[in-house]
Amino acid sequence: MTAGGFCAKISITCEKGLFCCAFFRFTHRGRPLSKPQVLPETADFLRLLREQTERMTQMTRTLLEMCGLQAVPCTDHIEIGPMIEEIFADLAPLAEKNNITLEREGDGAMTGSDTLIYRLLFNLTENAIKYNRPGGAVRLSVTPEPEKLLIRVSDTGRGIPERFQRSVFQPFFRVDKSRSREYGGVGLGLSLVWEIVKLHGGTVCVENSSEAGTTVAVSLPLR
Repeated sequence: MTAGGFCAKISITCEKGLFCCAFFRFTHRGRPLSKPQVLPETADFLRLLREQTERMTQMTRTLLEMCGLQAVPCTDHIEIGPMIEEIFADLAPLAEKNNITLEREGDGAMTGSDTLIYRLLFNLTENAIKYNRPGGAVRLSVTPEPEKLLIRVSDTGRGIPERFQRSVFQPFFRVDKSRSREYGGVGLGLSLVWEIVKLHGGTVCVENSSEAGTTVAVSLPLR
């Protein structure tokens, strides 16, 4: 997708979301939904609008990250192993809630943006936890090669249909909209991953996917 097309898509989505926000504030103005004068159907509608407002807030934050990527210096020395352990610690409550085991294999180092590489690996790991089977596992493997670092994020989820495997990195695309809505997703997490990888001169793809799980492979130059 071209930059112009991406911005146009963002513009349309933001207009819809901002309309919901404005309507919510105008009609409800923060009053409790349990008040007697609020009809049940009106309360349900207002709850939906509030959810849309929260989703818009999340989306706006992600978009701001994406818009500012080019200005981020990529000169940090990054130790991937310790970074993965930090991500595991941050996502431990979510993993424990879903009874997901987190595993790491290998280590490596590269030059890039510490903040952005963290975000990249965090997003992939969080997705692998969210869309996994209860009692499943998420495994991050790091393989240093002569000129690049290969990072694989594998899960034991239900897989991504082949027809969607290229589309998952597009803005606002969601394979399972109901589950994304359940977790508050807006369809930008993997798109941000794509942009971060591209900024670092690397590649990302769904390496393989089946009913036994999915592996996303990220290749990043050592620089």
